[in-house]
Amino acid sequence: MHILRRSLAALLLCVSTLAPGLGCSRSDVPDPARASPQGAPARQSPYTIVATVGMVRNIAQEVAGDKAIVKGIIGTGVDPHLYRPTRNDVAALMGADVILYSGLLLEGRMVDTLVQMARSKPVYAVTELLEESYLLELPGAGGHHDPHVWMDVGAWMQAVRAVAKALGEYDPDNREAYTANAERYLLEMEKLHAYAKTAIQSIPERSRVLITAHDAFNYFGRAYGIDVRGIQGISTESEAGLEDIRRLVDTLVDRNVCAVFVESSVPDKNVRSLVEGAQARGHAVAVGGELFSDAMGAEGTYEGTYIGMLDHNVTLVARALGGDAPEGGCNGRLAPPHGHPAGAR
Repeated sequence: MHILRRSLAALLLCVSTLAPGLGCSRSDVPDPARASPQGAPARQSPYTIVATVGMVRNIAQEVAGDKAIVKGIIGTGVDPHLYRPTRNDVAALMGADVILYSGLLLEGRMVDTLVQMARSKPVYAVTELLEESYLLELPGAGGHHDPHVWMDVGAWMQAVRAVAKALGEYDPDNREAYTANAERYLLEMEKLHAYAKTAIQSIPERSRVLITAHDAFNYFGRAYGIDVRGIQGISTESEAGLEDIRRLVDTLVDRNVCAVFVESSVPDKNVRSLVEGAQARGHAVAVGGELFSDAMGAEGTYEGTYIGMLDHNVTLVARALGGDAPEGGCNGRLAPPHGHPAGAR
């Protein structure tokens, strides 16, 4: 029995009451047997894994190695909160041997499709394979969880282990290979995790405030000790009001924050409003650069990998807010524009 069948049924229960992008409480999850498929697909070599978001696709590629062909659905710069699967996406999912998605209703508009696929093949929600202690609850959401777990490298390391376990369950003959691939990749992630802690803590404490377009960086704030404020809520479908903008302008002025950040998958209109509001109060604020939140960088680039995505975010934030971080980031591989944001030291 696949350990994540329960998550799909939980998603179906939640979708009628929650906006897309919010997570489901684990207390709402029914008996796993109710959502188990009737049969498993025949093994192929290499078999096909289809993943929704890039962050899941990348760790699947690292763990699977040459045992599987890993394909993605939601590409660079695309908001998964709002994404609806196309006919080609459905065909790709139907042709997959294993499906991996992030979960906690990040891909809220794909729920029906994922539920349908789980009737005939293994479907795993990666974040819902983690122990609950790694997850953050949303304030006032009745125990529902923030889906942006990958922003904490330490928590996402558990996702790598979860993927290795899931693939080993599907393909037990290669379980040891998946475990070995995961352990190799985890060493790279440990290096990045340590770098992020050091870089963010180098920002002057008063200015250690990360303000972005939407509330995707709470795990980042918890892991690396920075105060995080999002203009919009967890889901990009929520709207920012004038009071939200005014409150954040107060924070910029009171704490002498010199930069705010746009996101690659979210329009920058609200962030520009913050800059203008601070200027009207006599406080100069720059747009420190573009962060990757719900999607990774361009395919084929370092920033188009999970490690490159987080290295970019950490380095950009640290340098823009007055901290110390090398231009090339943790591994010296960041593209030059990412090393020279406004306000960098």
